[in-house]
Amino acid sequence: MTDTSAPANPTPDDKAPVAPSLRVLGQYVKDLSFENPGHPPVQTQPNIDLGIDVGAAPHTDGNGIFEVSLKLSAKAVAGETTLFITELDYAGLFQLSNVTEKQIEPMLLIECPRLLFPFARRIIAEITREGGFPPLLIDPVDFVQLYQAQYRKAAERAGTPPA
Repeated sequence: MTDTSAPANPTPDDKAPVAPSLRVLGQYVKDLSFENPGHPPVQTQPNIDLGIDVGAAPHTDGNGIFEVSLKLSAKAVAGETTLFITELDYAGLFQLSNVTEKQIEPMLLIECPRLLFPFARRIIAEITREGGFPPLLIDPVDFVQLYQAQYRKAAERAGTPPA
């Protein structure tokens, strides 16, 4: 009979690559506002101006911990009347392990917001419903495309062609 299990204490000679990992340590509303100047709602379909922004910064605790912020804003207008304005800054604390320098930015600006988005979307839907309007259900966001667009803009501002 042969024991095929992994050794209990791997030796330094075991050079198996360690996979990158991403842990969600917490998520929370940093800022939320809802203005309702156009109530009661009109019967026409309003135009909705939606804004999305993502930011990340190292947390003061260090240890590979980052705060990622997903900012959603929406303004509904019917004709000349502003129906509602809402802004949400929804954030999460994430810990990255075994991540190369090249992988950090895409993980923070693509994968982390992808995890935060469903919760932020639900908050926007609930706050607009509580304001007397039909819930604003934001379509899924392609964070890869958003990241690439931000990367191109930053490269243009710096005067260097994108890689």
